[in-house]
Amino acid sequence: MSKLAASAFGLVLLILPAATAQAGERTVTLAVQNMYCEACPFIVRRSLEAVPGVAKAIVSFKDKTAVVTYDDAKASVKALTSATTDMGYPSAPRS
Repeated sequence: MSKLAASAFGLVLLILPAATAQAGERTVTLAVQNMYCEACPFIVRRSLEAVPGVAKAIVSFKDKTAVVTYDDAKASVKALTSATTDMGYPSAPRS
């Protein structure tokens, strides 16, 4: 193998793990029910952040939504909606 080919091969090996690490990141917007007070978004956010694989949850009291960024290899939309529902805030993906 030439030096150039070996160098290119090494570069591919360095880039490949970084590319696959990003492949599982997803974002979903959930419509959240039963948010009637200013404390509700805090509870919804904490319940979502407790789900393994959740990187970030932004909850809007005004819009009654939660925008969740998660690793789809560790979490699922079902796990996210179950987490909020279990705390008294049923949710579903917003269409």
